[in-house]
Amino acid sequence: MANHIHPTAIVAPGARIAGDASIGPYSIIGENVVIGPGTTVGPHCVIDGHTTIGANNNFYRFCSIGGVPQDKKYRGEPTRLEIGDGNTIREYVTINTGTAQDVGVTRLGDDNWIMAYVHIAHDCQIGSHTVIANGVQLAGHIHIGDWAIMGGLSAAHQFVRIGAHTMVGGTSSIRQDIPPYLIGAGDPFRPVGINSEGLSRRGFSPESIAALKEAYKLLYRRNLKVEEACEKIRELQHEKPEAAAALQPLIDFLAASTRGIVRS
Repeated sequence: MANHIHPTAIVAPGARIAGDASIGPYSIIGENVVIGPGTTVGPHCVIDGHTTIGANNNFYRFCSIGGVPQDKKYRGEPTRLEIGDGNTIREYVTINTGTAQDVGVTRLGDDNWIMAYVHIAHDCQIGSHTVIANGVQLAGHIHIGDWAIMGGLSAAHQFVRIGAHTMVGGTSSIRQDIPPYLIGAGDPFRPVGINSEGLSRRGFSPESIAALKEAYKLLYRRNLKVEEACEKIRELQHEKPEAAAALQPLIDFLAASTRGIVRS
């Protein structure tokens, strides 16, 4: 099947475009770009760098994808951008390639909804099924877990980690790690509880949600140090084996945090 490339688009000879991919008017596709089947690139987009894009993605008009990092340490190394399958990437989104100072690749997983004017900087690692609302600004080296939701006009400091299933309210300023399952907002971001409604919609059992609420109290309402709270959450795993799997990502996240976690 012939791919659908508008006659005004400019596609470099080395670019690899799947047979049923579509490239819109006036878009520019660079030499080292791979675009998978079923992906649609709207008008006036630029996709360059060492960028690999999977299947069934939809890039709306005026996206800038695979540009060099906005990092003064960058010296032209062949760093990469990898985008999975089924992502929706709206107008004026910018996503940069990685840097040699990190793993050298920026990654976006599957089935993400990236709204207009979002910036995803170098070396960010975005999971799958996230929603990143209009105007969110992500500095370099940020990790975001699966199913996280970022409210519009929020900004995150470089190297911050945002756990799976979190919900960040709009216009939040994120300067430290947000553990999994939390909901909150503010400048600075302050947690207010567990994202129980979101977890319920995703099939978490009432027992797991109740245990996560108890873990939240241990972490934020008992005046415990993080290490002490982790130990109590491990005890909670033994007390409530039906919730052990849900509690484990929280324990792992807290153990790996280097910036410290957000506080209430």
